[in-house]
Amino acid sequence: IPVGGAPCSSGDKVRRTRVFSSCRWSSAPSLPTSFLHSSKMSEVENTFRKFAIYGDTSASGNDMTGKNFSKMCKECGVMDGKAVTSTDIDIVFNKVKTKGARTITFAEFQQAMKELCGKRFKGKSPEEALQAVYDLIEGKEPGSVGATKATKVGGVERLTDTSKYTGSHKERFDESGKGKGLAGRQDLTDNSGYVGAYKGAGTYDQEH
Repeated sequence: IPVGGAPCSSGDKVRRTRVFSSCRWSSAPSLPTSFLHSSKMSEVENTFRKFAIYGDTSASGNDMTGKNFSKMCKECGVMDGKAVTSTDIDIVFNKVKTKGARTITFAEFQQAMKELCGKRFKGKSPEEALQAVYDLIEGKEPGSVGATKATKVGGVERLTDTSKYTGSHKERFDESGKGKGLAGRQDLTDNSGYVGAYKGAGTYDQEH
């Protein structure tokens, strides 16, 4: 805007343009999408490797069996039993793997996720659906999701508490709850008498 009604010179316009440009350039750059993508993929690949070696200590982690692929999809929530079923998982696994192979690589795994994400997250764009699937997988470990913990039920706990046993059952366990073995099931006699083949030492005075 001209100051005091004086017209702006071309030099003033150039200076203002440079100031404006320098302010615009000095703003903080946003984090590249490619960086975020590579960081997430690194976490997804770590999860892939953990599931790939599950149950096989000799596995390299570079490829995954159909069984472990199904386990991973189930435990991470990619397979929900409704939108994506176990049949869908098997079909996609056989579709992306190399012909004649029994395992898939991480690259083939990524292709499988692209096949499944549209079914799992209907209504989302392909990019959003794939991102949502990777969010489910990221940071997971075998057995960390969906594992059933053993719990003690009241009825079962009472049945296994030896301190509450009565009658002949009570005689089969000592005070600590440890089984006595044969001694707890039969009346054993002392065969240590000084007469050969004599049984029942120490019982004479009790009977007479």
